[in-house]
Amino acid sequence: MSLFLRDGFDAALSALAGVTFVDQWDARVAKVGGKVFCLLTDYEPRCIVFKCSEESFDILTSLSGVTQARYFAKRKWASAEAGSELGEDDLRAYATRSHALVAAGLTRKLRAELGID
Repeated sequence: MSLFLRDGFDAALSALAGVTFVDQWDARVAKVGGKVFCLLTDYEPRCIVFKCSEESFDILTSLSGVTQARYFAKRKWASAEAGSELGEDDLRAYATRSHALVAAGLTRKLRAELGID
């Protein structure tokens, strides 16, 4: 199921440790330890926003349909539209990496409580 559909988004990301979902900012927001790591917009064109490394950001934003995420102040957040050059498998990998990047910033105690290595 496509990540650009709520059911597919929820199914793919709920497999990651400690994930919760909320509806805010006209989007389905995935959080780990209360921190945003990925979101799916409710409006068209559907976009998935995720955190990435600086190197990945430069590569990703050179692709058609991938830009710096609106409303996210730092350059390390990318937004991929449905139909972008970034394929679904790669998008899943970047969402998983985003989870890891955000989880790494949580306290050791919280990571342990959430079952994150």
